[in-house]
Amino acid sequence: MHLDPHPGAARPLASHAPLGFAGFVLLVAALMALNAVATDIMLPALPDIGRAMAVAAENDRQAVVTAYLLGFGLGQFAMGALSDRYGRRPVLIGGLLVYCGAALFAAASADFAALLAARAAQGVGAAAPRVIVTALVRDCYEGRRMAKVTSLAMMTFMAAPIVAPSLGQALLLVGDWRMIFATLTVYGVAVLAVAALRLPETLPPEWRRPLDPRALTESAAMVLRERQTVGYALASGIFFGALFGFINSAQQILAELYALGPWFPVVFGAIAFCMAFSAFLNAMLVGRFGMRALSHIAVLAFTAISATLAGLALLGHPPLWLFLALLGGAMTLVGMVFSNFNALAMEPQAKVAGIASSFIGGATTLIGASAGFVIGRAYDGTILPLATGYALCGLATIATLAATERGRLFRAPVQPELRADLRR
Repeated sequence: MHLDPHPGAARPLASHAPLGFAGFVLLVAALMALNAVATDIMLPALPDIGRAMAVAAENDRQAVVTAYLLGFGLGQFAMGALSDRYGRRPVLIGGLLVYCGAALFAAASADFAALLAARAAQGVGAAAPRVIVTALVRDCYEGRRMAKVTSLAMMTFMAAPIVAPSLGQALLLVGDWRMIFATLTVYGVAVLAVAALRLPETLPPEWRRPLDPRALTESAAMVLRERQTVGYALASGIFFGALFGFINSAQQILAELYALGPWFPVVFGAIAFCMAFSAFLNAMLVGRFGMRALSHIAVLAFTAISATLAGLALLGHPPLWLFLALLGGAMTLVGMVFSNFNALAMEPQAKVAGIASSFIGGATTLIGASAGFVIGRAYDGTILPLATGYALCGLATIATLAATERGRLFRAPVQPELRADLRR
């Protein structure tokens, strides 16, 4: 028995009414921002958490970020199958409930182990909106229109890392680090209310896939045998290892090494703004130039800037203005990679959007978190580990893209039938 509910048929696009286009983009952005806020809002509080929990080594404080990312990555592998079986809404709402409950538990944690467990659980809860958002966008859009929606949502959600560290710093002025987790709970409840009241189900019952080993194996095979999906998922994970490495060590590099102190959230926000600007620019340009051209050029430029920064780090300690100029330039290119890589990976997966989103999100996060963990733990009081990690991630991403596209970068491959027409 073939377990595809409609073998050979293309699933029609769904409607997100009663949400209009702007409302849908804003909700997608808010759901995406749950992850960014949960990661970035506490960066100013890591020294306070370390002191309160008697964490001896400074680099060990980074586990507050890493534990969340591991839960976030692992949780995504289950969410797609659940959403393809039960629909998008139930899985999304359940994940948001876990996210809010784990944030409350983190606020009440008495020791570092309990805090890390709560952070891992919070990451599992955040995995649901991460997977569901991608599936929702794929349910309702396709092609360059899908990339544009993703870019617009990313542009909006990028306000989160701009604002989150400053909000975390402000909360520390009126309370302790536990208030940060209380704030995450309030934000999660607000997003949960909007999703429960306004978001429709975008997966019709006739397109649900049974939750059994045979169906899961078939769905996984549909994803894994697609070269474009696997290649761009791996490239995303490798590339974002650099970003996670920066998040892990940002507080130590900016606040301590460069002695920015309370100015750390402002500078971190400015760097995040560079990514938001590039996401906006990508949304404006992707329809004209295409996803491959923009993202491939961005990766090459990112790698060149990172190699320059690594070379300067080998020569000595670069001044703050030069470090920020190169770092800002590299981060400006990130927004042109994330949305396009994600859209390219999802493009062939209309029939199993949930499973595909799980694989792409889980693989991207786990690979990125692992690379970021190595980069962050290598911090030695200089920027050399970060700069070297950036350059290596860029080079490995280029190699992965070349293998995925069989050496043909910047342009979409010509389909066999079109190639035959061109020859004629």
